[in-house]
Amino acid sequence: MSNTIRILAGANMDIDLATPADAIGWKQDQCPWNLAESTNEHRCAVKNFSICPFFCGVEYMDKLLCCYPNENPYAAREK
Repeated sequence: MSNTIRILAGANMDIDLATPADAIGWKQDQCPWNLAESTNEHRCAVKNFSICPFFCGVEYMDKLLCCYPNENPYAAREK
């Protein structure tokens, strides 16, 4: 199993990474899960609701850590 963590640009603390590129004014990498499934439905985090199983944190400056396609092993313990 690969423990690769991707560093995605443009989290902007909204931690969405599924916003259409024409709706934002900054560079935002696409969600690798959405790319794999050709969708735009997956969100890294939704305030007061959920956190993506592949979400691994945030790094300075607005970089999102994503471990797709392997679930975050620490998040799995919280289930």
